[in-house]
Amino acid sequence: MPQYEEFRVIYEVTSAILCFTLVWFMTKPYRFTRKEQYVGLPLAFGLLGASYFFSAITYAQPSFLSDDLLWVQLIARTFSFIFLAATYYFSKKTSKNSQLSWNIAFSLIAVAIISSVIAIIFMPQFNFDNYRIASSYVRIFIIISLTYVIISTVRSHLAKPDSISLLTPLGYSLLAISQYSLIIWATDASMVAWWGALALRLSGLAIFLSVAYLTFYKSPKKET
Repeated sequence: MPQYEEFRVIYEVTSAILCFTLVWFMTKPYRFTRKEQYVGLPLAFGLLGASYFFSAITYAQPSFLSDDLLWVQLIARTFSFIFLAATYYFSKKTSKNSQLSWNIAFSLIAVAIISSVIAIIFMPQFNFDNYRIASSYVRIFIIISLTYVIISTVRSHLAKPDSISLLTPLGYSLLAISQYSLIIWATDASMVAWWGALALRLSGLAIFLSVAYLTFYKSPKKET
């Protein structure tokens, strides 16, 4: 395996492990509150981790796999941020109508994921050239989704200032900048932007892991 592919396999697997570790932490809000809206958090990071794992496979065995897996990881990454934004949106709602709206939204997202995967399997026009175009649009969509999440987390921090909660929008900001760096790289092939994007992604995930650890094991107010 060439040195670059070997590095990417290790990098993507590391990203996946961080996400799957966060999934374990992200189940705690649901277990504490029993609010179904919080199911979106572990689902979001689970799908994100799966997308990184699929990427690792494509770098490990590029000749063995078709373009389908590239599309699967792109779909998983897209819907991870859909779940993330939806979770932050519905977590602010407390009425019974909002609970019903979340259940409907959850069902629609699940149907959309299944339909997308089926389309990839049976529609040959999903090729690598179209993938490169679609991935650019997905990066823009992710930035928009993260912008909403950042605003939401900043508002939560301002409502109840806390040194730990301040790290959350910082982590999402690093992920958003990472996506912006990838757009720059796709435009002018800047390797500085490329390596910066990789560093920012890991930094953002590391911050989330730190927040989760501090919240559930170090914070004297972890019951909140």
